Amino acid sequence: MKELITFIATSLVDRPEAVEVGESVQDDATVFELRVAKEDIGKVIGKQGRTARAIRALLAAAASRENKKARLEILE
Repeated sequence: MKELITFIATSLVDRPEAVEVGESVQDDATVFELRVAKEDIGKVIGKQGRTARAIRALLAAAASRENKKARLEILE
């Protein structure tokens, strides 16, 4: 799932070398923390958060296939 987030984020941004994905476990869910360059944050979030919502939907679908829970946090 970490690779999925990395692939999607690097495809969206202008500076793919600045994409970082961290992973931690909180309660019963895996939390993925996505960091991108400051000028690319808008591209990852999208208009009215649509892109971020779509990434989260893909992550939830991938996690459910493995009977897990996952969350995505986009950090500045």
